[in-house]
Amino acid sequence: MSALQLSFFSAFALSGLGLAFHRTHLISALLCLESMMLSMYVALSMWPIQTQTTSATLLPLLMLAFSACEAATGLALLVASTRTHGSDHLHNFNLLQC
Repeated sequence: MSALQLSFFSAFALSGLGLAFHRTHLISALLCLESMMLSMYVALSMWPIQTQTTSATLLPLLMLAFSACEAATGLALLVASTRTHGSDHLHNFNLLQC
């Protein structure tokens, strides 16, 4: 494993650990998800350069589009939950309550 691959994997793993351990606010969970997507985007962008193929150049753009949709949905949920519950603490959300 090269140093570049190790750095991408460690960035993804640290973002996953941040998502697992920082469960107090919805915004911190969204930031950890975005950093995971960013590390995957950079890794997918460097992959065709390392393998010298041109067939996989559209994969990072497709993933970036899905990441933008995920970010917009997450921020919309953040605004809606802050308006209804008054805060973005994750322990205030009860999914079983109507």
